[in-house]
Amino acid sequence: MNSRQLLRALTCGALMLAATPPVRAEGTFDIPAGAHFNHAKLEKVTEFFKNEVATGKIAGANVLIRQRGKDVYHETFGVQDVVSKTPITDKTIFRLSSLTKAITSVVAMQLIQDGKINLDDPVSKYIPSFANMKVGVEKKAEDGTKTLELVPLTRPITVLDLMRHTSGITYGFYGDSLVRKANKEANIYAGDFDLAEFAERIAKLPLHNQPGALWQYGHSTDILARIMEIVSGKSLLKIEREMLLDPLGMTDTGFFVTEPERLQRLAQPVPNDSDFRVGRQYRTEVRQKWESASGGMVSTMSDFSRFAQMLLNGGTLEGKTYLSPKTFELMASETISARVPVSSGTISISPATASAWGWGLPCAPIPATPSRRRRDRWAN
Repeated sequence: MNSRQLLRALTCGALMLAATPPVRAEGTFDIPAGAHFNHAKLEKVTEFFKNEVATGKIAGANVLIRQRGKDVYHETFGVQDVVSKTPITDKTIFRLSSLTKAITSVVAMQLIQDGKINLDDPVSKYIPSFANMKVGVEKKAEDGTKTLELVPLTRPITVLDLMRHTSGITYGFYGDSLVRKANKEANIYAGDFDLAEFAERIAKLPLHNQPGALWQYGHSTDILARIMEIVSGKSLLKIEREMLLDPLGMTDTGFFVTEPERLQRLAQPVPNDSDFRVGRQYRTEVRQKWESASGGMVSTMSDFSRFAQMLLNGGTLEGKTYLSPKTFELMASETISARVPVSSGTISISPATASAWGWGLPCAPIPATPSRRRRDRWAN
């Protein structure tokens, strides 16, 4: 896989939505020399987003397509807030949701690059309570009732499992398995807690499956973030600022927006938007201890496009190296064996999609081609 394929996985990072105001679009899509884009098809992108705003599905959007370091298409639509009717700009602050995982994982790769963390390390090396985790196996009685039997791990959960989402740690806000119900009923989001406390709460829950046996979304990245805190002796945001955000010039990227000036730039959903709570209320406007490494960051188009360009460049930007060629290759290599199934019924990817895409370390899909690199030692 090359850096351009990796960037496809981050394309949604350059498509930022304020999820009905007057339709507004401005920008340019002068196609750079050598770029292969069709004006007519790009116009369809414009038409689509104009309609999304006009019909009230979204308040606005900022859409960027870039090739060879130059903007091919860059348009803004609608407003960042239907109440204030403030137009969207590249400085509008958006919630990143799961793209937080990408930023967290890239900083984790920098720590691996520096020798602070090893992919083969068991999680229990850093968080001892993870040595005692059990896997929940459903047992069905003759009368149809189900019970949850807790069985020992066949092998330890590793840092690699956390990065490729094969740890067995799941979410509790979807699905009806007994393990997911146990996650939901544990009330793990109660109170004001930090990553250290959150990791201990997760350690008390049953795993959905044995480590390495199944790919599925969950709180793996939050546990990875806690390890990052332990090896650095710093909070997650401080590590990310020192190693990535500040050097890249991502000044508006972080976890909370509480300053008056920045609050005025925070994109808001339309009033009738669906309230998909994903099991908790994580309010960007209220500072709290938990820095959600799996979905709590905010950023701007101005900031995130620099992050995406750095990855497109193979780990460098403006003469500064963030990921060495060796680290970038490791990060972008296939990590999941074809024998590892993908959890169905999740909000992530389907088995059909999984057959066409692999999985790299920064939560980035990799197109499945006969020539793609496999890490045989990671096969299960």
